[in-house]
Amino acid sequence: MTYHPGRQFLQIPGPTNIPERVLRAIAQPVLDHRGPEFAKLSAELLQRIRPVFKTERPVLIFPASGTGAWESALVNTLSPGDKVLGFDSGQFALLWSTMAKKLGLVVETLDTDWRRAPDPAQIEAALAADREKKIKAVLLVHNETANGCMSRVAEIRAAMDRAHHPALLLVDTISSLGSADFRMDEWGVDVAIGGSQKGLMLPAGLAFCAVSEKAVAAMKTAKSPRCFWDWEPLLANTGGNFPYTPACNLFFGLREALDLIDAEGLENIFTRHARHAEATRRAIRSWGLEIVCAEPKDYSRSITAAFMPDGHSADAFRKVVLDRFNMPLGAGLGRLADRAFRIGHLGDTNDLMLGGALFGVEMGLIAAGVPYQAGGVAAALGYLAQESGESARIAA
Repeated sequence: MTYHPGRQFLQIPGPTNIPERVLRAIAQPVLDHRGPEFAKLSAELLQRIRPVFKTERPVLIFPASGTGAWESALVNTLSPGDKVLGFDSGQFALLWSTMAKKLGLVVETLDTDWRRAPDPAQIEAALAADREKKIKAVLLVHNETANGCMSRVAEIRAAMDRAHHPALLLVDTISSLGSADFRMDEWGVDVAIGGSQKGLMLPAGLAFCAVSEKAVAAMKTAKSPRCFWDWEPLLANTGGNFPYTPACNLFFGLREALDLIDAEGLENIFTRHARHAEATRRAIRSWGLEIVCAEPKDYSRSITAAFMPDGHSADAFRKVVLDRFNMPLGAGLGRLADRAFRIGHLGDTNDLMLGGALFGVEMGLIAAGVPYQAGGVAAALGYLAQESGESARIAA
């Protein structure tokens, strides 16, 4: 193997960079997961995770990736044959709908061109047309990692209310939780799904389901088979009484990650992610490349995807960047395969790290022979410097 001196710039949309403090916390000796010390730790974390979702409701933790939380949300609230509203608006929205079909649900799909988030007006029309109220749930991805489009959850909730439709609102926050504002209770979300490996700055291995009172009521009549994913024993768990072996050492890491989140403050974290997203978009535009997300109101705070110029392979470009500069970039997925690359700017990232990543992209464009206009890095750094100066002036 070729040795690359220095740190690797991991710029995929997740898993994200893990802070040293979190890594050290995970490396502690294993606790007895049936003992009093772990019971105290888990009881603490089951309360402390709620403000990240902005909810007063229970948040359930599974030893899994976010995909497991998808399945848990479906099988606990729905029955085989139930109809749900899904979206062909990106790779992960499509995968969630595919899972629903495999679990015996009937999926009505609303399409986009993968350059826009789901349209609240289209959702309102679909629900208003469902006069017999056969649609039991709406499966919404808050931040579509494949294309960098972010759904407007509050507007969609309002659209559902205008349609006077009782469907549950299930929202995947896997790549937005801890990176962009999400308000479960205020926005009327029934199940919020999260994962540990993105904005929470942990390895993959913890899956979260925050559940509303309405969702718990649906659980009592849902007939989908479930065992591992069953909410009932977890709702009865006040700490340390998991029905399986939990991911014990990740709980140490979660406590440390929540300490870091509390120290910076959620609103400051959201501001930082918005700044980095805008800086990245300015770089892409200055390079003469096209941003995949076509609507500014849908721009993601977590990732930005860019099209390659016609006749150039995004995968070949990413390989050059990885081989030459030791920087992984996200691949184009589904319809965007080999057409686009993705820059992740979420989690434990600061201005210098983002600047280095954008410098790596610009060097990669040169090394790969991709036609571009110089100045993307300068545009991003100019914006970051201006915003940092403004923040310092306000703080003073």
